[in-house]
Formats: sequence, structure tokens, C-alpha cells
Amino acid sequence: MLRGDFLEKTVSTIKGLKKGGFVLIDDAPCRVEKVAISSSGKHGASKAKVDAIGLLDGKRRSIVKPASENVDVPIIIKKNSQILAIIGERVQLMDLTDFSVFELDIPEEMKGTLKPGTEIPYFEIVGIKTIKQIK
Repeated sequence: MLRGDFLEKTVSTIKGLKKGGFVLIDDAPCRVEKVAISSSGKHGASKAKVDAIGLLDGKRRSIVKPASENVDVPIIIKKNSQILAIIGERVQLMDLTDFSVFELDIPEEMKGTLKPGTEIPYFEIVGIKTIKQIK
């Protein structure tokens, strides 16, 4: 759970999730689209259905669990980097805090807009780095 000097995820109850929040479903970070909580029955606890969209792949995912059950919530860290080079479909970046160099795929919406030498934010989500905008 610990990587470096930060936590990758935290824990929340399903009923504590809100639309626009984040949740890990099948170890994939997702943005919550809808949380529906059914009323409890005569002999059972209330159930919650969470519909979400993957932050990195755009896939729809959902889970159904008791409303009081815990789920993992990813911690999203925004960092700054400088573009060193563009190599085909990938961009080489240097983190501006620890000066580490790494390469990432260029998202479709950013192709043709990146220039070497400029600063760009990137996000680290459960150990995965991306320059895709997380809103």
C-alpha cells in the first residue's frame, strides 16, 4: 500500500461515495457516475450499486455490495514535469521535483500539441503515471 512517501489508496464505505468521486473497481481507478442505495429488507442490510467509468481506459464498471462495506479509493497526485523529447507516439518527461526521467503514451486528444521544453502536469494514480487530464 505504501509506495515512496505517499499512500496509493485509502478506504471508504460504499454509502460514503459521491457522484464525481473516485473508487477502485477490479483494481482500476474509476470516477463514480451514480450510487444507488436500496432500502433494507426485512432480514437484510441495504445494498448499494455503484456505476463508474475508468479514468485510464474509459470502460464502464459497476459493483453491487452491502452499503456498509468498505471499498478502496485511489489517491490521485498531481505533479509537474518538463517535456524532454517526443518519440513517435510517446513523450519523454522529467519530473520537476525529483528529476526522474520517464516515458508515457501521448493521449489522442494531446497529439500534435506537445512541444519539447514546455512544462506539463501529469497524474500518478495507484502507481500509474498519465498525462491524460483527470477532471
